[in-house]
Amino acid sequence: MLCFKKAFSHQSLAVRSILIVCLLITSCFLLITLTHADEIEDLQKQINELNKAREQSVAATKPLEGQLDSLKIQLAQLQAKLNNLSATITQKEKDLKLREDKLVIQQALLSSRVRSYYIHSYFTTPLIVILSSSSSGDLFRELSYKQAATREDQRIISSVTSEMLDLLIQKEKLEKDKASLASLQSQVDQNAKFIGGEVSKAKAYQADLSNKIAALSAKQQQLLAQKLGSLNLPKSAYSMRGGCTDDRNIDPGFSPRFAMFTYGVPNRVGLSQFGAWGRAKAGQNEDAILHAYYNFDNYQNVDTGISIKVNDSNGFNSGNVIWSGSLEDYIKRIYEVPDSWTDNNLAVLKAQAIAARSYVLAATNNGANSICANQYCQAFQTNPKGGNWETAANATSGKVMIQGGQTVKAWFSSTHGGYIFNSGDIGWSNTSWTKRAVDTTSGSAGSFSDLQNTAYEKDSPIFYCDWGARAQYNKTAWLKSEEMADIVNVLMLAKKDSGTQEHLSQIDKPNPDGKETWDAERVKRELGSKAFNNISDISVSVDFGAGRTTTVTVSGDGKSESFGGSEFKDYFNLRAPSNINIVGPLFNVEKK
Repeated sequence: MLCFKKAFSHQSLAVRSILIVCLLITSCFLLITLTHADEIEDLQKQINELNKAREQSVAATKPLEGQLDSLKIQLAQLQAKLNNLSATITQKEKDLKLREDKLVIQQALLSSRVRSYYIHSYFTTPLIVILSSSSSGDLFRELSYKQAATREDQRIISSVTSEMLDLLIQKEKLEKDKASLASLQSQVDQNAKFIGGEVSKAKAYQADLSNKIAALSAKQQQLLAQKLGSLNLPKSAYSMRGGCTDDRNIDPGFSPRFAMFTYGVPNRVGLSQFGAWGRAKAGQNEDAILHAYYNFDNYQNVDTGISIKVNDSNGFNSGNVIWSGSLEDYIKRIYEVPDSWTDNNLAVLKAQAIAARSYVLAATNNGANSICANQYCQAFQTNPKGGNWETAANATSGKVMIQGGQTVKAWFSSTHGGYIFNSGDIGWSNTSWTKRAVDTTSGSAGSFSDLQNTAYEKDSPIFYCDWGARAQYNKTAWLKSEEMADIVNVLMLAKKDSGTQEHLSQIDKPNPDGKETWDAERVKRELGSKAFNNISDISVSVDFGAGRTTTVTVSGDGKSESFGGSEFKDYFNLRAPSNINIVGPLFNVEKK
């Protein structure tokens, strides 16, 4: 009995650890296959495949982004199979603890029964029973009782002993499984460490590459800014002037043809107005909407009489003051979302009013500085907007979002393209009140189809479209196969010799550096046999968790080349004709 007591003295911790291992292995078995293969061998097989992929990746000489994506998916799937069992482990631990507790009680019963059995077996002999019985009836009753008690003692002793032995056997088996799984987890961790390192190296490679080939001249950067500015990217959902056109069903008069389609506009920080509208249509109120787009502690009512000054510049505390008034008078003159968006008791209008009020107070230091009246700040007109907007403004009068005792600078824009970015993701300073998320009904996306079907802002006219146009091609942004080949050749030549960049701007505008702009034939001569004459296919790889196009692969003339998403975007915008642009980090290609 002493050995059993010692075995159970540390039972909770030991059995809990063993059960965790056992359950992880069992669940992985169920998830991986419907056959009865050994769980640990199955996991080891997957890890061996992952190790093999890692070795292949190490041997590669080109950027590893595509392979790393595959490795990360495999690793995530494997780790998920280990992690998904945490919920069942707790219940199994409870069940085992109950079993152990019962065995502790049965130990006492076992001791009693062993003692009883000993007495019945050795001291209650038939002779003693005969001598102590007063009659034959008593004799038979006594003998029957003693025999029955002895059999019951034997049964209980056998049952309890078997239960204890079974538990100890399971413990020994689980200890072995624990050691095996620890080895598997170690290999998973090694792969995770490797992938993390390779991702860092890939990013460092991209950064180095960008420094080498994307160090565009200041005048080229200015040209790109002018091209982008000519698109009049709409920040406000109230007025979608400018914007873009979905050219997929418009024939430019030639084929094959390619167009680069962008999801949303570059500023993805804070509230998406069309996303907020989608959330309101799904039944969310203003509080749920604001918490979806900002990190904040609570709301606070501020002094509604704070003076706000509006200037005629494109920034803060500059230009001439063209209007001044109280905070609430200012909010009633904000023109950011349509007055018709009245879903779920004005939820979008109320959310926008709170965001606009928070923004102006944070951006002007509680009215100490002036604010501009256009989309560089937030859309303002000197006449009150009235209608449902004024109702929403009055319903939220003085209400702002607070984090850490400070008013949140609540940035917003019309359409984010299905993603919410932290301010640091777009080159601004990192802020704790901005967040990073996938703005879909499930909170995730695994494909372009997922975004098209489940993004809250999918109804925005600029959610997915191509930007820019050429009048001679039915006002579309479609490009010919040879035009796309020229853009690719420009990028390849810039990578080959960064000194040629001053000759690689768009052909249909003056060279920003005052140099000769090389046409498509000259670029092909400089590249030689590596140049493309035509592009037959283009595909993209995407990090759907981050909302960025990572790789662009082009094919034609019996060969293919791959480029980083960012570098392709830069040189596409530099070389593409007219004002045709890729305007954001997440883009796709359409072909017809």
